[in-house]
Amino acid sequence: MAAPLVLVVLAAVTVRAALYRSSLAVFIAERVEVASPLNSWKRVVEGLALLDLGVSPYSGAVFHETPLIIYLFHFLIEYAELVFMITDVLTAVALYLAIQDFNKVVFKKQKLLIELDKYAPDVAELIQTPMEMHYIPLKVALFYLLNPYTVMSCVAKSTCAINNSVIAFFILATIKGNTVKKKRVLYDFLLSLEIAFLSAVFLALATYQSLYPLTLFAPALLYLLQRQFIPIKLKSKSFWLYTMQYASLYVCSLVVIICLSFFLLNSWDFIPSVYGFILSVPDLTPNIGLFWYFFAEMFEHFSLFFVCVFQINVFFYTIPLAIKLKEHPVFFMFVQLAIISIFKSYPTVGDVALYMAFLPVWSHLYRFLRNIFILSCVLIFCSFLFPVLWHLWIYAGSANSNFYYAITLTFNIGQILLISDYFYAFLRREYYLTHGLHLTRQDGTEAMLVLK
Repeated sequence: MAAPLVLVVLAAVTVRAALYRSSLAVFIAERVEVASPLNSWKRVVEGLALLDLGVSPYSGAVFHETPLIIYLFHFLIEYAELVFMITDVLTAVALYLAIQDFNKVVFKKQKLLIELDKYAPDVAELIQTPMEMHYIPLKVALFYLLNPYTVMSCVAKSTCAINNSVIAFFILATIKGNTVKKKRVLYDFLLSLEIAFLSAVFLALATYQSLYPLTLFAPALLYLLQRQFIPIKLKSKSFWLYTMQYASLYVCSLVVIICLSFFLLNSWDFIPSVYGFILSVPDLTPNIGLFWYFFAEMFEHFSLFFVCVFQINVFFYTIPLAIKLKEHPVFFMFVQLAIISIFKSYPTVGDVALYMAFLPVWSHLYRFLRNIFILSCVLIFCSFLFPVLWHLWIYAGSANSNFYYAITLTFNIGQILLISDYFYAFLRREYYLTHGLHLTRQDGTEAMLVLK
């Protein structure tokens, strides 16, 4: 499997290197779908210029990246293209290794449930086989590295690529621990601490970068609890003990990272400039999100209320999803990544590329998807129409902001329906595994499964 992965990496690097040397690089870097006020490379360069002059990069209203990012590129500015290519490769490799280990866990769990007769007798065709799962990690790496969204983010040098890499390593650190075999009590205890520590550190880094990955705490905790064979019950002392342990590691890691940022700058200016900017949404530059047009038309005295309403969307679904998907934390993580990319204040196509890389993991759900072809067409056509309607609005003057917002709205509705379709398919398959494929009513007639 290593040889195909190397070929995919070489192909991805070649495509990126060619685009960096082409005239398209400038065009892509200017696209509002690829670069936002948070992760635009131009703004990073502006922040570096201010830092070199001895001025705080947060003194103006231009730079909104974290201090660690600006100090990273302070030393690597000459190798920025190489940094972004390596970042994409590391993200793909991390996802490859994570899904490889996840598939092993899925196979072992299936085998155990079959031995315990937990599955209905007529669901053999729904069981995933090792042959079907063999190429899934490679497909995940392929879906990430050669996704046009990922390629454009890399060519535009959007720092979203770095955020994706941190999240990918967080997923790897979380999943990797579940394949460890128990040997000795002390060894297992120290190893569980190490696994939880790595997961918490990368989650803290992801939260530090863009705030919204905070919602990934729940699926990570659920997965680690499963690894420790701790029951997910509110009355369980071991449940609360491990939750507090993981939460403490996460909070302490986040505090250390924020304090390190303070010592680098000798100022707390980055907190309002980064996190205040993300939450209050003062820059209404058009993007593929839902915020900009709505608040451009909003009366000022209503804006605070609706900002809170819009922001709560990312966090609101976490608890109900945790309850419904507590036995399936990786699928929960996938859904939560999609929710973040749809409802965050400054989304880009790079955010979309991360959760789309997980679609091959759920290839066994295709038979239950209802609208996959239509929704795929919607997302593809919207992607092509973004620059067209932008040109008609900004350059040709034959359209207005309503046209561009209409296509962003369609794009986001398409994403919502896509994730809803996968959610329905996942629950439907789980129901069939337990109750059988051929459902009947009490009178013997064929029944139809409906999600309510």
